[in-house]
Amino acid sequence: MTCARPAPALRRYVGSYTGFDLRGFPAGVHCGPPSRVLTAVISLSGPLEVAAGVGDGSPVMRFGSVAGGLMCRSVAIHHDGRQEGVQVSLTPLGARAVYGMPAAVLAHRLVPLEELLGALGVELVDRLRAASTWAARFTVLDELLLRAVGRGAGSDPVARMRPEVAEAWRRLVAARGRVQVGAVAEELGWSRRYLTERFRGEVGLSPKTFARVLRFEHAHELATTHDPLPWADVATASGYADQAHLVREWSEFTGRSPTAWRRGEVLLGTG
Repeated sequence: MTCARPAPALRRYVGSYTGFDLRGFPAGVHCGPPSRVLTAVISLSGPLEVAAGVGDGSPVMRFGSVAGGLMCRSVAIHHDGRQEGVQVSLTPLGARAVYGMPAAVLAHRLVPLEELLGALGVELVDRLRAASTWAARFTVLDELLLRAVGRGAGSDPVARMRPEVAEAWRRLVAARGRVQVGAVAEELGWSRRYLTERFRGEVGLSPKTFARVLRFEHAHELATTHDPLPWADVATASGYADQAHLVREWSEFTGRSPTAWRRGEVLLGTG
């Protein structure tokens, strides 16, 4: 796996690029976990086979490239032991800048990337597949995403997102979800109910649910290191009341208990 930062002009919209070429693993179902970012994936090999939930009967869909909004459950990525592609992580502000819509429109959804970017999306996929190195692919991403942002240059996405919502998102992310939503609302001069309505309308999740996603994201990072902590320590470090609380949240977000998840994730340890 190879990671890169986008061009400076994109960094408030795009968090990172990740190129991945994983092969030689047993076939299985990878849990794509919920996180703070909206994810777009462009396959460089065969079609992506993805379902919007794990073990819940969600239909498996095939995509050459796919974009998703913020989720509060994992997506199921079916693979044959080979995965090659590029992942782009967008902030909620990036949804407005790149796609021209609030992140809330894409919440809990998976859609073809070309449906959001039109001809620019088709060009992006074609040029990424034609490039022969990760550096060249990341350059293509910079060029075309800057063009996508430029299409809406006459309407600043920052101006279209309430600054209080952007600040609430920033504070929740900075605290990894370990902050009281009521306290954030009070500091912003809003009621908790009004913050919840405005935040959900922009991001697609309530502040409370987004805080839960952030705590889970932290726990998931700790659980996927090469030398993972015991589950009780993961729970403490990521802000759960106890290990039982972690197990409940983990099962809700992944469709599996932590033990079953670790046993079934054949792609663990790849980064």
